[in-house]
Amino acid sequence: MGDKDATRTSGVGSPARPVRLTRLLFNAYNTEHAVYGIVLVTTLVAVGWHFDTDGEVLIFIVGTVGVFWLTHVYAAVVASRNSAEGRAVPIGRAIGAAAGHSIGMLLAMLLPSVALATATFGWVDEYVAYYIALWIGVLTLAVIGWVNSERNHGTWAMRLLSTLITTAFGLAVIWLSSLVH
Repeated sequence: MGDKDATRTSGVGSPARPVRLTRLLFNAYNTEHAVYGIVLVTTLVAVGWHFDTDGEVLIFIVGTVGVFWLTHVYAAVVASRNSAEGRAVPIGRAIGAAAGHSIGMLLAMLLPSVALATATFGWVDEYVAYYIALWIGVLTLAVIGWVNSERNHGTWAMRLLSTLITTAFGLAVIWLSSLVH
């Protein structure tokens, strides 16, 4: 087994923790809830930075995303209490499944929140932190576009095109969302 293989597997052919964690995180970020969260957080940063301090924007983002996440969990639980066989799904299992399915929405706010927190603690100028938080959202959408094309065995040109289209639509939705806020 080569050095490269040793970093990818541990034990009897099972993936190593870093590879599994990376895959788990990307899969959580690559859901409709996470993409919605990325757009929501980036919009909140774009709108909030003109009116509030970095700390206030950070609190607003955490509160807003938390409420939207709870709303998604609530809606999923209410709408999915029946199994495919027509039997009632236990409430605990329904809540767990809904929370797990929508966890990407919470993950979407982590990196922008860290960027804003650096300004809150005075480590970075607030405008620098705002721009970093904004670009994190845009770059995350770009990475999702690239990796999805790669998963579909797209050529290098198709990966680039997918990245550009995903990013452009993301920017358009962020811009439209900021207009209504």
